[in-house]
Amino acid sequence: MIAIISAGIAPGLAILSYFYLKDQYDSEPFYMVFRSFVFGALLVFPIMFIQYVLEAEKVIDSKLMLAFLSSGLLEEFFKWFILFVTIYPHAHFDEHYDGIVYGVASSLGFATLENILYLIGNGLEFAIGRAVLPVSSHALFGVIMGYYLGKGKFSLISEKKKWILLSFMLPVLLHGLYDYILISHELWPLYMVPFMFFLWWFALHKAKKARMLKHPV
Repeated sequence: MIAIISAGIAPGLAILSYFYLKDQYDSEPFYMVFRSFVFGALLVFPIMFIQYVLEAEKVIDSKLMLAFLSSGLLEEFFKWFILFVTIYPHAHFDEHYDGIVYGVASSLGFATLENILYLIGNGLEFAIGRAVLPVSSHALFGVIMGYYLGKGKFSLISEKKKWILLSFMLPVLLHGLYDYILISHELWPLYMVPFMFFLWWFALHKAKKARMLKHPV
């Protein structure tokens, strides 16, 4: 059990540490980042319950709905809502890159607990695959969500709504596409490999751009 929990936690902490340490000029308080991580983890249980109800009541009747509604919309909405309510108005959210730190923390809290539960149910042999795909993809959705929340917070009033809406919609679409690739194609690795390369490139590009907005080099 200790091995499973360690394997479930390790990738999330590694990715979170990477993005946290990149905030080299004004690092966020550890307790705030940890709080976002915990809030993200706590979302696992209500989301699992809602997904169970949707499946039991046969509300989800296609792979497209499963990917974009049950996974993409439901999971990203709750993560976005937590960030928007608890982090967006907070005084510590005082530069663009902070949105990325908190977005990654919340997403990895969710992904880490989900990962532990999956490994408990299915075995340690899935640990590497889970780290490469579900855990890292959740982190990257969090980067994108946090980037556009930062754009919303530090933009002109006339542009705020646009960026805040994008901070919600873009992770939903990317998450839905990720799940749809997994469940709809027998040769899903042929599609997933370029998708993940794109997702990493896009997220890292946004993270670099956010850092440069306040500290140009």
